[in-house]
Amino acid sequence: MVAIAGLAGAVAGSFLNVVVNRLPRGESLVTPRSRCPHCGTAVLPRDNVPLVSWLALRGRCRQCKERISVRYPLIEALTALLFAAIVLIRGLNTDLILLLPFAAMLVAVAVIDLEHRIVPNKILLPLAVYGVVAAALVRSGDLPELLIAGAAAFLGLLLAALAYPAGMGMGDVKLAGVMGLYLGASVAPALLVAFATGAIVGIGILVHEGAGARKRGLPFAPFLALGGMVGVLAGPQLIDLYVNHFL
Repeated sequence: MVAIAGLAGAVAGSFLNVVVNRLPRGESLVTPRSRCPHCGTAVLPRDNVPLVSWLALRGRCRQCKERISVRYPLIEALTALLFAAIVLIRGLNTDLILLLPFAAMLVAVAVIDLEHRIVPNKILLPLAVYGVVAAALVRSGDLPELLIAGAAAFLGLLLAALAYPAGMGMGDVKLAGVMGLYLGASVAPALLVAFATGAIVGIGILVHEGAGARKRGLPFAPFLALGGMVGVLAGPQLIDLYVNHFL
């Protein structure tokens, strides 16, 4: 089942490449077919197999021989690894209906924020609605906790954004709220990991580039995505560790 999850993740990663490429430009996710970004030639089905096709073609278009970004197989491989890790650690149960789409969303928003400095509502809002509906079906007993966690995470980051608007946007605030809807109480260690890693990277950039680097914005969604995956894979254990050793 872990291997099957990995294969499903690779396929999902292939679709995420379409999302990352087209959604920020306002293009359809359905049509036209995938094309070479250099010559515009439609990608043949045999050249659109996740991971395998890019490796077989040595990262080049079959027609024009121009290089195809390594980002494509990296997103496919990352999503495959995340899906496999979730099934391995969380087990085969109905929670996967929530966790796998959540992981795919985190990959998409992280890459889009890195490239375009936006966290699209067209991803966040449908996933928020899906999270509430899916939780009502498979985790109805936890729904109040999830709603409270979503509201708390949203309000917490909203206060942070109001206090330091240059360092965080409303897209990050809404992403935190969506994370709470999927993670429940585990959103707390997720946000802690996000802020800690963001601070470490920010300090590293300041040390390397000097005070002038303060004027350069640092996308925060990738750190939230990292924290979100920590929440999925180890959130309950981190909460238990804190409760047992510090309370």
